[in-house]
Amino acid sequence: MIITFFNVWLYNCIMNRPFVFINVAMTADGKIDTFQRKGAAISSLRDKERVDELRAGADAVMVGGRTLLDEDPKLTVKSEVLRAERVRRGRPPNPVKVGVVSQANIKENSQFLTTGPAAIVIFTTRRTSKRQLSLLKARNVDVYVDDAQQVNLERALATLKDLGIERLMVEGGGTLNFELMRLGLVDEVTAYVAPVIFGGESAPTLAAGSGLQRSEAISLHLIDAEKWEDGGVLLKYQFER
Repeated sequence: MIITFFNVWLYNCIMNRPFVFINVAMTADGKIDTFQRKGAAISSLRDKERVDELRAGADAVMVGGRTLLDEDPKLTVKSEVLRAERVRRGRPPNPVKVGVVSQANIKENSQFLTTGPAAIVIFTTRRTSKRQLSLLKARNVDVYVDDAQQVNLERALATLKDLGIERLMVEGGGTLNFELMRLGLVDEVTAYVAPVIFGGESAPTLAAGSGLQRSEAISLHLIDAEKWEDGGVLLKYQFER
């Protein structure tokens, strides 16, 4: 089954989760960062504007633990015009920030926690100390603790839907992307492919995790492809059900 944008409302009524789309910027060799894993710039100016528009149209933006702790993303809408448009439509200026992290050792002064205004939701496990959980809750963060060693992503998405999240944007990293795709929890993926090469066996890619055999490969349906003047290519896929 292929889900189109126009079926999102009906889809959310049927599925016990939001409409989920992954967005990435990657190099021509499929890397989303260098081997140093410090959040290397890949997007062009035009792509950054596109990403800002995607965030402005989302109810929430999700990142995984390594992205959250190592890169400390703001996950806010940069454009004042886009924020004002959200407010005009009766929405908060920024989407909800969502972190999925087994051990939520987030610094109190992190950009993720302090840049906003934005509601924040953290899905974590018992590996996070009680002291840290108390600190997060004191910052008005909604914290959901899983008893397992890893966050149950199906349950996390069901919780987000209960919180009113209909469109969820996922901004990586590769492990979270892969697990969501492996579990069949993703509807679309958009990738800006920049005309550069990073190389490096340890450099992260769009999808990481344990990997799949060829017979288990996840099938995609290309629905759009654009060649940009900056030398990049924008690809949009839907997941075949």
